[in-house]
Amino acid sequence: EEGSRRRTKALQRQLLDIRKEKTLELQRREEMTAHLKDQLHGRKAKTGLERKYVKSSAELLVYQGQKINTHSEKQLEDEIRLLQERLEEERRVHMETETFLKKHQTSLDEKLEVWMERYERDMEDKQQELNSLRNKKANNLSQLQELAKKYRDIEQVVIEDRMEKEALRRKLEKEHMERDAATKIQSWWRGTLVRRGLGPYKKGKKPKSKEGKKGKKKK
Repeated sequence: EEGSRRRTKALQRQLLDIRKEKTLELQRREEMTAHLKDQLHGRKAKTGLERKYVKSSAELLVYQGQKINTHSEKQLEDEIRLLQERLEEERRVHMETETFLKKHQTSLDEKLEVWMERYERDMEDKQQELNSLRNKKANNLSQLQELAKKYRDIEQVVIEDRMEKEALRRKLEKEHMERDAATKIQSWWRGTLVRRGLGPYKKGKKPKSKEGKKGKKKK
């Protein structure tokens, strides 16, 4: 019986502990459920706001697109009207130009005939002038050939004269350089003779004293 009572107490304590754990777990689950409900409400509210924002943005984009399209259509209509006005103006100008050209075509044909006759006369005159110039050119060419021949002869004489003068100048320069070199060599040779006392610049020897000779013999 004592053992049974102890076991019963132990089981009661375990049961209390289990009840406490279950109670705590139930509280945690209730808190988690409340938190999830709060998150769900927040998500729903956020989703509603996003839907409203997307709807308003879409409506705004549609409005802007319609406004832009309306403006573009108006611009295109203005351009079409302007192009039509220009086209009408060009047609009018074309008709006026065509009428003007038709009126002046006859006058231009008559002037063309006159200019053609004048062109033929001028061509004949210019052909005669050209023949005369060709004859003069042939004469001038023969004279030019003679002058060129004389020029080549004179140029040859001038070249030969220049070559002779150049040879003479080189010869004179060479002689001048040779004289300068000979003068320099002579000066150097005289200086060498003077410094060394050779040739006509040789110095006389002085007689040595007897004492000096004796002193050298002792050494």
